[in-house]
Amino acid sequence: MPVQTALPHWETTPADLGAAIREVKAAIRARIAASGRTVEEVFAVVERGIEAEVSAIEAARERGGTVWPVIDYADIAAGTVPAETLALLHRRGCLVVRGHFDREQALGWDREIVSYVERNAFFEQYRGPADDFFGSVGSKPEIYPIYWSQPQVEARQSDRMAAVQTFLNGLWKHESDGVQWFDPQRDAMYPDRIRRRPPGATSGGLGAHLDPGTLDLWMTKAYQQAFRHLFDGSVEQYDPWDAAYRTAGPQYPGSTMCSAFRTFQGWTALSDMDHDQGVLHTVPIPGAMAYLMLRPLLADVADDDMCGVTVNQAFPAGDERTHGLLLRALSGIPDVRAGDSVWWHCDMIHSVAPVVDQQGWGNVMYIPAAPWCPRNEAYSGSVRAAFLTGSSPADFPEEHYERAWDGRFTVEQLNATGRRGLGITI
Repeated sequence: MPVQTALPHWETTPADLGAAIREVKAAIRARIAASGRTVEEVFAVVERGIEAEVSAIEAARERGGTVWPVIDYADIAAGTVPAETLALLHRRGCLVVRGHFDREQALGWDREIVSYVERNAFFEQYRGPADDFFGSVGSKPEIYPIYWSQPQVEARQSDRMAAVQTFLNGLWKHESDGVQWFDPQRDAMYPDRIRRRPPGATSGGLGAHLDPGTLDLWMTKAYQQAFRHLFDGSVEQYDPWDAAYRTAGPQYPGSTMCSAFRTFQGWTALSDMDHDQGVLHTVPIPGAMAYLMLRPLLADVADDDMCGVTVNQAFPAGDERTHGLLLRALSGIPDVRAGDSVWWHCDMIHSVAPVVDQQGWGNVMYIPAAPWCPRNEAYSGSVRAAFLTGSSPADFPEEHYERAWDGRFTVEQLNATGRRGLGITI
């Protein structure tokens, strides 16, 4: 293969986005051409693979089976997950963990969160959605900007959570070229919010999108290295489970950004939820990221357009014209019970279905797998400060409801896992 010239890169958000998009697209096209292949030929390879996965998912749905792998927590804890289930998990990139926590414990956590917000007069203080993303669901509120309740931190630092996170981290290739890209045994305890959607609720849901970044995925040096096989014509070597170069680079700031590297996004159910009640859907194809990254390079997309991707917004993936093939695979979770957890690969397209007159509660607390790595260690300093003061973490709107709240989780209550996850050594 010819010697490659470096791609232009911007480690902070370019001042002229249109000009930067034009420049980087031209450079990527030239690099692919230098491999002896055209962009169209490389994209066709990806498209054929995606079409095969979409057809398999459609066939599974027609048979009436769940597309989502379902694994019992007991098998994860005992190391007895069957090989064929592991293979399906690698192929689908998402799963439900049955019995991750005891159902009664999860229902008790839900009641405790209600007590926490009520006795601290949250509803009297609530100022409405503070971001432009979850604000679209029509919540009153649906997403509670609460981070430091007893149940949330108890779950984050529990042995059962650590066991599942370690299992999920282990699905990734975390060492190569003499570099350990992350520590699969240690989680960075990324704090996130809770959702409580009551019976009878009507919610507009969330459109198909993904969360690993926006224009920085094409424009920063680290991500250009992470996606090197997509950009140099060797697309057959692309591995969506390879963490190389993904765990230290910068990310463009924005209202929907995540400063952490997450192997999996996830939530833990605090109520029973039926599969047709406004639940999470994914496109369960981890390799779909190759399609998303290469699709803007085709001739039917304007030179200053990345299929609608821009800064300060979630990465959109709901355009039938450019993403229609992928959207055919959009598949919802099966019924879940309180205490189950739901996980999906960090690059995965996902959405939340709308619901009218919801039957039953729809309550979750968001807890991902975010293994210890340079990027997560850097973010942990702001997380520690937010924890100690009851503030909203830096990735989220500056609401700070909990600073003076009674019953907030304290540093004295942290166990060894919690202290490691927050980078507290004393």
